[in-house]
Amino acid sequence: MKTAIFNKFTNKLSVPKLTKVQGYWQRQGFVKFIFLAVFGLFSYHSISISNTNDEVQSVQDRAHKQANSVQTKLARRGDILDRHGNILASSRLLKRVILDPSNIHPAFVPKLAEALAMDETTLGMLLAKKRAIGSRYLPIKKNLTLTDPILEKLKQLKKQRIEVCRNKEITQPLSLVDRVLNAVKFQTVVGAKTTVNKCRKERIGQALVLRQDTQRYYPKSASMAPLLGRVNAENKGGSGIENEFEHALAGVNGKAHLNFIDNQTKAYFNPEVEKELHHGKNIELTIDTDIQYHAYSAIKKSVLKHEADSGSAIILSPNGEVLAMVNYPADDPNNNSLYNPSHYRNRVLSDKVEPGSTMKPFTMLLALDQGKISAQDDELIDVSKSIGHLKTNSEVRKYGDAITVKKILQKSHNLGTVNVSERLSNEDMYSTWRKLGFSQPLGLIPSVENSGSLRHYSSWGLADKRTLSFGHGPMETNLAQLARAYLVFANEGAVPALKLIKNVASYEEKTQVFSPQATNKIAHLLDAVASWKGSGYRARIKGYDVAGKTGTAEMVVNGKYHKTGAKRTFFTGFVPVNQPKYIMAVRLDYPKKCYVYKRPDLKNSCEGSNSAAMVFSDTMKHILTNNTAIKLSSK
Repeated sequence: MKTAIFNKFTNKLSVPKLTKVQGYWQRQGFVKFIFLAVFGLFSYHSISISNTNDEVQSVQDRAHKQANSVQTKLARRGDILDRHGNILASSRLLKRVILDPSNIHPAFVPKLAEALAMDETTLGMLLAKKRAIGSRYLPIKKNLTLTDPILEKLKQLKKQRIEVCRNKEITQPLSLVDRVLNAVKFQTVVGAKTTVNKCRKERIGQALVLRQDTQRYYPKSASMAPLLGRVNAENKGGSGIENEFEHALAGVNGKAHLNFIDNQTKAYFNPEVEKELHHGKNIELTIDTDIQYHAYSAIKKSVLKHEADSGSAIILSPNGEVLAMVNYPADDPNNNSLYNPSHYRNRVLSDKVEPGSTMKPFTMLLALDQGKISAQDDELIDVSKSIGHLKTNSEVRKYGDAITVKKILQKSHNLGTVNVSERLSNEDMYSTWRKLGFSQPLGLIPSVENSGSLRHYSSWGLADKRTLSFGHGPMETNLAQLARAYLVFANEGAVPALKLIKNVASYEEKTQVFSPQATNKIAHLLDAVASWKGSGYRARIKGYDVAGKTGTAEMVVNGKYHKTGAKRTFFTGFVPVNQPKYIMAVRLDYPKKCYVYKRPDLKNSCEGSNSAAMVFSDTMKHILTNNTAIKLSSK
């Protein structure tokens, strides 16, 4: 009984016999397939990695190229200084603000507008406009000085993190089975795409760039413009001193190759210099900025008052140094929106003109030196007869049949001057004019100079020597040459070379033209010109002895002398008469409104006496007031 029950219980607990369940082979095949697929995928990636060694190497090559580059260092342009070291032209370090519209999120616009001191709406519209055309370059601010508050605000903005929210399209992840099926290309399954709004704090980064810039700055504005010139958009000299001395002012940019060297123990960057950096040299002029300012102010005042086309002046020291060289009209070179080429024309050097009666003193000097005249008060020059086209009628009625040399100069008497010139030879006049420097280059700014002309005496007709004696005929000169000729009165009959650049080797030897005795004699006769009875009476300066000569010349229009008012007026003079310290030549082109002295309501024809002579007086009054070394006249 017990044995039967035990056997029955044992049978129930016995392990059942293994049998194959339904679908066994299908399941086993699928597992094998999965195993083979994973193994194949692993093998594929192994082979791919092995085959891309060349691509990895190319990436390394690109990195190597980036580590081996050319580095350029820009040379700083040299300054232009006056004789006292005052800056006339300098390159200021500035900053320019560049924006990348495509990378500026709207969240940055309010802060950016505040930092730039701009209207937020305006800035937003500018960015949108550039973004619409695909532009990544927007220069929003230029010429910011290094102390401009905008720069500090922008620097702070670049450090800030601002919350930026962007709509981002994401793809839902695939299941493991779908990824495997895609990998073995059994089927293509694409995950579902959804748009989500993601926010995170970001910096503005390279969308805001502060780029270093330079700007040529001219502290003396328009008063120096025709002399100094200006630089062009490429920071190269375009005219004047800036152009003439470009080779010295510009300097040489530095160039170096940046090499990445790996010698197993260490790796480093090793710049190899190809071209040394040399900053531009400073140019120091002989110009005195105070004297330049007074001359420019007087020329500008006269051009406007007399409604002249233009005006020019040059002031020299006795040793030939140029103290001032001015022209008007002139533009402010700091204002890039203004540019008129004629306002940068240095008429002192570039225009050749007939100087008129300012040449009469040299005719008298040559005649006195050769003993053709004595220039004494008791010597009378016969002017009772006409010579060539010069008639006696009007001048005889005014001054009589005979006149002294002093009165010839004082009244600017043409017939008297020609009468004296008849005693001189063509060759002697030609040779003397050449020694004075006429038709000879000055070497101040060769690129703009016009050396004028003086026809050889062998080609002169009867009228040429006569007209040459009072500044017409076979000669034309620039204003600087005329001023230089008057240096004989400050150098005992000799003329030195002119000098515009300090601290450079130059020709120092003087050319002796006249004797000291003759020069001193004519200088004191010219004192009578700047007197109440002389043609240069409006060049007088109370308390000082002034000498000089007026000049008026008809302008040549369409190849003919203009007979209805187009004139150039001149005054060339020096002060004081004994041992002159300043020599000045003035020229006005076609002054149209001149007035009688003490009757400013009464118009008069424009001559050197009532226009150019006034510029000399206005300028020298200010200069002499500031120069206590020049004593007042005892007269």
